[in-house]
Amino acid sequence: MKYRKRIVDEQLDFKLEAFGATLIEGPKGCGKTTTAKQKAKSVVEFQNEDERENYLIIANTKPSELLKGEKPRLFDEWQDAPKIWGAIRKDIDDTGGVGKYILTGSSSNTVKTPHTGTLRISRLKMYPMSLYESGESNGEVSLKELFTNPDSFDGCRSDLTIDEIKFSICRGGWPGSLDRSTPKTQLAIAKDLFNQTCNVDISNIDGVNRNPQWAKAILKSYARNLCTLATTKTILADVNASCEMSKQSYYDYVSALEKLMIIEDIDAWNPAIRSKTSIRSSAKRNFIDPSIAVAAFGISPEYFDRDYKTLGFLFESLCIRDLIVYSSNNDGNLSYYRDRLGLEADAVLHLDDGRYALIEIKLGQSDVDESAKHLCEIETLIREYNESNKKVSLNMPTLKIILTGTQYGYRRDDKVFVIPIACLRD
Repeated sequence: MKYRKRIVDEQLDFKLEAFGATLIEGPKGCGKTTTAKQKAKSVVEFQNEDERENYLIIANTKPSELLKGEKPRLFDEWQDAPKIWGAIRKDIDDTGGVGKYILTGSSSNTVKTPHTGTLRISRLKMYPMSLYESGESNGEVSLKELFTNPDSFDGCRSDLTIDEIKFSICRGGWPGSLDRSTPKTQLAIAKDLFNQTCNVDISNIDGVNRNPQWAKAILKSYARNLCTLATTKTILADVNASCEMSKQSYYDYVSALEKLMIIEDIDAWNPAIRSKTSIRSSAKRNFIDPSIAVAAFGISPEYFDRDYKTLGFLFESLCIRDLIVYSSNNDGNLSYYRDRLGLEADAVLHLDDGRYALIEIKLGQSDVDESAKHLCEIETLIREYNESNKKVSLNMPTLKIILTGTQYGYRRDDKVFVIPIACLRD
C-alpha cells in the first residue's frame, strides 16, 4: 500500500534531529504508526501476537534489551510495556545522541510514568488528514507562500464540488477510510470510531467505568453546538434532556474525551482593541475532525441537501482542522475573535514569528462581503489602538482571508483574499 505523504513528516524529521526520542500522539486512526514506520529502521510492535508475550516478558524484566536494534527504533503501542519509557529515558541520559527512538500508542489508554521524559522524549501531535493530504485539495495556494509573498497570489480554482465537500466532511480525514472501495464503507470508519469511543475507549482511558449513553449525549450536544460559544450550562441542559448527569460527572466525561483527542475546543484571542468586558473569552466548541459530529448526529451526506445551516458549522470545523495542520510546521496557534458588538473572525492564525492572519469561514459566496467588512473593521481597530498607545502596540495582521466552499479564489480591492479550502495547502 502506497504511503500518503503527511505534513507531520517534516515535523517528525525535525524532532528526530533535536531530541533523543519522539512520542507521536493523536486520536485513534489518524495514522501515527504508519507515519512512524516511514522513519524507523527497526520496529517493536507490542500488538504483534506472535511476539507479544516474549516482548512483554523482556520489557518487564530487562527492558534495556529491547532497545537493541537499528535506530531510529520504533516502539508501537508502547503503553503495553510502560517500563520501556524509563529505559529509553535512561539510555538517552547515558549515551546521548538524537533520533534514537520513536514511540506511538493508542490515545485510549493513559499510562503514568515515573519520569516525564522532559528534554529527552519530545511530544508530537498528529491530526487526521487535511484535504490536501487526502488528495482533495489541489494545493494551488500555499499558506506559507501567502504569508511570505501575498502579492504572488493571482487567483485559483477549486476542483471540489459542494457534494464532494459534504462527503469529505462526513468521511473525515481518517487514512483508513481512503482505502475503502465504496462510499458506504468509507463513511463507516468515522461511525465506528464514534461508537468505539463511547462504548469502550472512554472507560479504558483511565480505567474508570463510564456510561456509553452519557458519552453519546455529550458528543451529540457538542455536535449541535459545533463552532459556537455554547456554555457548559447549555450543553449540560442538552444532556439532561435525555439522561440525568451532574456537573462534576460532565466535567469528568469531557476531560476523558479531551484525553482521547476527540474534543478540541478553540480558545479566544483577546487583544486590547476592545474593553475586556466587550470581548468574549469562552471556548469555541469543536472536534478534532468534523466527521465525529456527523457520526454523533447519525446522518449521511444527503441530509445536508436540506440543512445548509448545520453544514456551515461543519464546514468551519473542517477548515479549522486544515488550518491547524497546514500551519503546524510554523508552530501555528489557532484562536478566534468575537465581541459583543457583533465583530468577529472565525479564526485567528498566529505563527511563531509574530505574523498572523484574520480569517472568516463561509461555505457560500453570499456572506463574503459582510465577512470582508468584519475583517477590515478589526484591522482598523488594531490600527487605531496602535495610534493611541505609543508604548505598547499590536502587530498588524499580515493577511485577511475568507475561506470558502466555492469554486474561485481571488483578491478583493480591500486586500481580503477569498480562497476555496480545496485550493489550500501548507
